[in-house]
Amino acid sequence: MTTPELTAAFTQHFDATPDLLVRAPGRINLIGEHTDYNDGLVLPAAIDRDIRFALRLTDTGRIRLAAIDLQDTYEVAVADVKPLEPGHWANYQLGVVAGLLREGADIKGFDCAFGGNVPGGAGLSSSAAVECGVAWGLNELLGLELDRMKLAHIAQKAEHEYAKVMCGLMDQFASLFARNAHVVMLDCRSLDYQYFPFDTDDCRIVLCNSGVKHALGDSEYNTRRQECARGVEILQQHNPAIKSLRDATLEEIDAAKGEMGEVIARRCRYVVEENQRVRSFTDCLAKHSSLSSVGELLYQSHAGLRDDYQVSCAELDTLVELSRQVPGCYGARMMGGGFGGCTINLVATPQVREFLEHMKQGYHNQLGLKLETYVTTLADGVGEIFD
Repeated sequence: MTTPELTAAFTQHFDATPDLLVRAPGRINLIGEHTDYNDGLVLPAAIDRDIRFALRLTDTGRIRLAAIDLQDTYEVAVADVKPLEPGHWANYQLGVVAGLLREGADIKGFDCAFGGNVPGGAGLSSSAAVECGVAWGLNELLGLELDRMKLAHIAQKAEHEYAKVMCGLMDQFASLFARNAHVVMLDCRSLDYQYFPFDTDDCRIVLCNSGVKHALGDSEYNTRRQECARGVEILQQHNPAIKSLRDATLEEIDAAKGEMGEVIARRCRYVVEENQRVRSFTDCLAKHSSLSSVGELLYQSHAGLRDDYQVSCAELDTLVELSRQVPGCYGARMMGGGFGGCTINLVATPQVREFLEHMKQGYHNQLGLKLETYVTTLADGVGEIFD
């Protein structure tokens, strides 16, 4: 969505000009899936697809929202903000408003029009982009001076309380902290983070959108959190120093397998192994190791997500297997919560065209489905639009 289109839509809905224009990017996660809510390590980056917002403060005591892409509006008094029915698109913004009010923000009212090109349900965190864009924009307009980490926590809590998805902090962190041409490793326990350059000249990050989002996704996500928490409870009986799966070893999990049962043991094993893969990946980046080395870590991650964490699906598995057949694809895995969405693929730049053709044809031949693909560039986090 261009700046003139966004401004025109705002003016059409609210008969005024906006005070501030904001962009909030979608995100990818190179590796480190389902580790964030286990105090683990993640390696996200923002991409050149974003949600854009036009915002204006008012003194009407009301919040007026216009979802341009959905051609829908919602209005509520600031004093009456509460969660809407599950799945309502306005829950993300309202949850942010509730969080800012808890921080003492004096919100007398505002208008917001928004839209963009981050596909929903693709595992690119369009919801976090919406939350973080509104949080950052209101923080600027109201002069609240909340730092980006505080805004990330406010946005995360909005997801918990209003969207009812018990996500970790990674999505909101990535949307706010990302840096152009870099990936960022976040320690989800200490909140320490470190940037690593990632050159997309020789190797492009290609996303393949399965086009499906199985209904059990959100409920199974919450179930995985509960299974991991149960695993920690059992491990603590043997070693009280284990506060989360971040502290556990594979040997400790194997020793407690009889008490955990096969399913919980596999969940715990995956998380511990995935944390190690994140460390191995960043070691490879720091040492400028071959792209095939980091690509193999992606394939290992997908195998763990498919077999031990069991959050993949036939469509995602098909895409990963297709990627193995194309020269120039170094690695691939499912990305996001699972049960649909995208795979992330590292592809040699000269062979991207061949890769796209092979994936689209293979996906159609095997499953009869159309494949959307995005060749992405890494981007900065949330910020003001000046053009």
